[in-house]
Amino acid sequence: MTTTAVIQPSSSDTYAHQTLALIAQHRLLATTQLHQMLMPHTPPSKIHKVLRALREDQLITHAVLGGHRSLQIHFLTPAGIQAVSDWPELRGRNPNPIASPAAASLRAAHTLAGVRAHLAFLADARSRGDEYQPLDWTPEVTHRLPDTGGEDRLVADAVFHYTTTTPRRRHYRAFVEIDRTTMSSERLARKLITYARFHDYTPQPTGRRTTTADQSSYLAWQRFYPRFPRILFILTGASPTSLRNRITDLRHMTADHELVTRFATRVPLGAAVLEDLEQHGPSAPIWTPLTGDTEPRGWTEL
Repeated sequence: MTTTAVIQPSSSDTYAHQTLALIAQHRLLATTQLHQMLMPHTPPSKIHKVLRALREDQLITHAVLGGHRSLQIHFLTPAGIQAVSDWPELRGRNPNPIASPAAASLRAAHTLAGVRAHLAFLADARSRGDEYQPLDWTPEVTHRLPDTGGEDRLVADAVFHYTTTTPRRRHYRAFVEIDRTTMSSERLARKLITYARFHDYTPQPTGRRTTTADQSSYLAWQRFYPRFPRILFILTGASPTSLRNRITDLRHMTADHELVTRFATRVPLGAAVLEDLEQHGPSAPIWTPLTGDTEPRGWTEL
């Protein structure tokens, strides 16, 4: 008696599916960045083939940066947004459409700088055998803060989830702030106050007051994170001296603002230069802690 082999469908996502998910997650991505995320050990022609098919299906379109035809950034069309709207890996993301190639080009610098940092963590995780995947970096994460001195929301440039496997298994989360020196150093440092307010923010339960005894049960961040994420400032876009000065300003804010000083005793804070991440990897001693001594260290050692 012969039995018929049962052919099971694959549980792995196709490259087309992964590409759409990543573009939706980040809103726009360069061809080279998609290649590094999905298939770094294959010829670039493979990602070009995937992108060409998605364009033919009118799920993505692209813009050209700096007049170089080889430097393309890809974003979803309305049809592409509809296609990914109910995908479980994008639940809660609700990607907004980018209106045109011109609009994509205008937001590209900040978005792609964040992706460069993400790729540095991704390459480091692959070399170390840690668990960190292309979708573990979530850009533009917003938390509401309705009663914190006029700051009605916290918008982190990104939040990422990372698991080390040696010398022991440990889970990490981090808020990331990308600084391209397009805002004043003081305004950048004020972000620390907003994070400190979010850390202490306790929503008022409807119908009764919160007592000191039960206050910790209602900290807003505990709805989203088992432990408050560390905060990593990643700087680029200026001379080494200017970037060092901005890191010094962040340290001054941590030392001089009572709320931030208290916050820094509970949450690791650090800053590094984007180019150092790319050259040495984020695990290298390139991070300056924002409190205590200034000895550089790896990001997990802050």
